[in-house]
Amino acid sequence: MLTTAQVEHYHTEGYVAVPGFLSAEEVAAFLREMDAVSVGNTLANHDVTRMEMEPNQPPDGTQVRRLYEPCSHYEVFREFSASERLLDAVEALLGPDLVFHYSKINMKPAGVGSPVEWHQDLSYYPLTHRGSVSILFYLDDASVENGCLQVIPRRHQADLLSHSTDGFFQGRVTEVVDQSLAVPIPGEAGTVIFMHAMTPHASIANVSDKPRRTLILSYRAADAFPIYTGEMTYKTEANARLVRGRFAHTARFEDRTFPIPLYKDAISSLYDLQERSRQGEMVAESV
Repeated sequence: MLTTAQVEHYHTEGYVAVPGFLSAEEVAAFLREMDAVSVGNTLANHDVTRMEMEPNQPPDGTQVRRLYEPCSHYEVFREFSASERLLDAVEALLGPDLVFHYSKINMKPAGVGSPVEWHQDLSYYPLTHRGSVSILFYLDDASVENGCLQVIPRRHQADLLSHSTDGFFQGRVTEVVDQSLAVPIPGEAGTVIFMHAMTPHASIANVSDKPRRTLILSYRAADAFPIYTGEMTYKTEANARLVRGRFAHTARFEDRTFPIPLYKDAISSLYDLQERSRQGEMVAESV
């Protein structure tokens, strides 16, 4: 359970870090499962429905960039996503009726781990209100050198920053970000960060000789319903499930308006969308 001070920090700053939330044994069990899932996969031959590979490696390269939906596909992670200790913490932030939304593991291999540019999670999946939390579990010691999370505190209560260019969603903030406000959040393996889904965040590339693997889970209040945005709504809702309390019979609304992401083309992941945006592929075509 989170302390009163930790809950207040989350609501005021838009995040809270809790060292030692995972034991060394839990971290080791997660890493063993990740290794078992990843073994034998290469850039040229891997299950694209379960994982994404680092693109800048030879065809026989084995560096995995992301595992999709570990809490839906693998029992050790699914059990953890419904554990009393974790749900007690989420309830302290969002209330008693909780929906598990999605999960992923970002691998950030040593020396090549891809960067993630500034964005706000709720820009990807608009909800009827902002009661959504992203939870990041460091499975390795995380530092600035190996790409720890960076956030901009206290920005979660304002309007959504622009994530679009020429009307098309870019998956990253497209207005100027005052990076002097950024706060890095290093931590030892086992540290958890509870982050409001409206908190701007990013991580730089891993330039160290150490990996930085992070398990990420998202939950929302049961009365925060998805706003339909097309195919991407189906994808983000495919594994949603009630994990505590009751289904909501009414939706709660918070913002009078909220930007809806319009995708120019189909995309495979945040990494794919942000890279294509950097290359100028996700803007209107010239006439």
